[in-house]
Amino acid sequence: MTEQAYIESHSSCPTEVLEWVKVQTHLRTNHARMLSGEPQGQLLKMLVTLTGARSVLELGAFTGYSTLCLAEGMKPLSDDAQYADLCLDTLELNDEMEDFLHEVFSRAHSERFIHLHIGDAKESLQKFAQEKRQYDLIFIDANKREYPLYYEACLPLLRVGGLMVADNVLWDGKAYNEPLSQDKQSVGIRTFNECVIADPRVENVILPLRDGLNLIRKKY
Repeated sequence: MTEQAYIESHSSCPTEVLEWVKVQTHLRTNHARMLSGEPQGQLLKMLVTLTGARSVLELGAFTGYSTLCLAEGMKPLSDDAQYADLCLDTLELNDEMEDFLHEVFSRAHSERFIHLHIGDAKESLQKFAQEKRQYDLIFIDANKREYPLYYEACLPLLRVGGLMVADNVLWDGKAYNEPLSQDKQSVGIRTFNECVIADPRVENVILPLRDGLNLIRKKY
């Protein structure tokens, strides 16, 4: 048994709808490797639950697996007006995923508080800033070239004490292995990590889960 198989077999099982999304991602896309997967999805759910996040922003929905994990952590124990306090804004550039994502959210009975925004994430972030939105937790898993731009745009949207989580920050070792890769994705990831560690407004820790998660807490 591999380490990854052991981790998956000894972590809480995903829901049926998450298993369905996983299968459909392999059937309907050529980029199933982009799927968050079980341990990471469970961690996202747990982080939302532990922080008590009621407002969440996600950059990069893809097929909605991570979106549903975030939503599961937000769901109240009873089906009542508590839902009115929940908001999960998820951003996705690929408009071909729109119908499928709405199907995913409907299957999970989470469509009442998940709001899908199709288009360039930078435009949505600018709009949210103008509206002075505030989020308890922000998950970044979009265009790696633009991670530094996302960071600067998202930090004002994150409440003090809130948590930002960025995926793929090890980037298959390209973030640190010599000679350093100079492709735009690798440069974007390295620049992002350097921006975070140099920023006195935050404290962070990188976890070597899957392709690396950077957990960033806003101090002020």
